Amino acid sequence: MKKILVTEDSPAMRSFLTAAIEAMDGFAVVEATNGFDALRLLPRERVDLIITDINMPDINGLELISYVRNNPNYRTIPLFIISTESSEKDRERGMALGANEYLVKPFLPEMLQKLILAYIG
Repeated sequence: MKKILVTEDSPAMRSFLTAAIEAMDGFAVVEATNGFDALRLLPRERVDLIITDINMPDINGLELISYVRNNPNYRTIPLFIISTESSEKDRERGMALGANEYLVKPFLPEMLQKLILAYIG
């Protein structure tokens, strides 16, 4: 079973992401409501992929990416950003920090599923 950490402060979007991922055979979700929550979960859960929003309270998605990419235990885990921020500047910033993919909300579940399969399928 592949495990994906979904870090998203919106309950509706978190539910959408969880449903899209768990509709795929062999995938489970660990949910975090913000970056701080994700940092608490990472040492306890072995995850195969991280999905994070950018705009969240406490520790935002960009700070989470920086932490993950600078930690030898997690730096090779594929990481996707999902955000309403659609400017090229935001995308470049996220990718420069080490994100593998950047999806702009809203998007189709099939788009997310295809990317997940490409990285850890």
